Amino acid sequence: MSDTRAIPQPAGGTARRTDWTPWLVYAAGCLLSWLLYVLAGTEFQRGLWQLWEAVYQATLQLWPAMLLGAVVLPWVRWLQDRMPRPAAAMALHAACALLFGALWQALDFATSLLLFGADHAFAVFAQTLLWRAIWGAVVYAAIATGFTALLEARRARRAALAAAQAESALAQAELAAITGKLNPHFLFNTLNTLIALTRKDPQAAEAALMRFAGMLRYVLDTKRSAADRVALADEVAFVRDYLALESLRLGGRLQIDWQLDPATLQDEIPPLSLQPLVENSVLHGVAPRLQGGCIRIVSERNGLNRGLDLTVADDGPGCDPARVADPAEGQAPRTGIGLNALKRRFALDYDGRARLRVHTAPGAGFRVDLWIPQ
Repeated sequence: MSDTRAIPQPAGGTARRTDWTPWLVYAAGCLLSWLLYVLAGTEFQRGLWQLWEAVYQATLQLWPAMLLGAVVLPWVRWLQDRMPRPAAAMALHAACALLFGALWQALDFATSLLLFGADHAFAVFAQTLLWRAIWGAVVYAAIATGFTALLEARRARRAALAAAQAESALAQAELAAITGKLNPHFLFNTLNTLIALTRKDPQAAEAALMRFAGMLRYVLDTKRSAADRVALADEVAFVRDYLALESLRLGGRLQIDWQLDPATLQDEIPPLSLQPLVENSVLHGVAPRLQGGCIRIVSERNGLNRGLDLTVADDGPGCDPARVADPAEGQAPRTGIGLNALKRRFALDYDGRARLRVHTAPGAGFRVDLWIPQ
């Protein structure tokens, strides 16, 4: 009985692939035990014939245990698949340990009977009955423990891999939601603004439409190429177009403070990293207030690790920090899907090295600091 795993086939069926790793580990353990037995029984000063005698004795004594041990692997796997209660599993293993010793004794008796006759076989049986039963239980316990540990470790690795893949799929789905569409309210408001603008200022409307088309092209290009990195300069251009369109609606209420280090503009970041943060500040920090507000966007080189520091901050009303991590029932989270997706994206794309921190308090504005390794 062999370990099999289903692998996908182009034709739509499945093939069975034998997993030889447990068998190779078991074979290596058997070979090591046999060599140690040979070395323990060899007296090299008595000549080469003593080595051959040790080889003969090791083979004669160990082959039944090695043969029976091969059956333990499918047995342990069968138990793991059914996951009996601990007490039931211990009882089954105890019974199998006794059976292992009895079968070892039977195979040893049959070998002696075949090679040396009945008298010798019965004499050896009487001498080895007790210690063979003890050693049978010990050897079975060692083999079963080894196989159990190996299979559990492999199962844990598969579970961890499946969890990581599920987390990655969730993050990719959320990112697809971001890259696949712009905020519907933004689209609706922008189109209404453009319709009104075409009647008052056709030239300004044409310029706004060009910006709008550029934004859509950026989103479609990143989605079509499945790009996982873009230059900061491209992301900044996209955000500038977004803010220019929002300014048509908000007018002088929307103030932008750009503080960009030119040396960082060619740094690479995940696409649509800045825009959701800026949109969050527009929606919650500027638009609800009659006096409007200011959004500060900063990029600079980290002096210690040479990574990219990004900051998006507004001077809006801010919120309770607890609302960011765990919004109350019926209360919309201050962060939205963009920030949560970015957290997961950074955790997966950068192996936990990227950083995203939120700083806020009632009346103290809202600030998001990013650090992205380069």
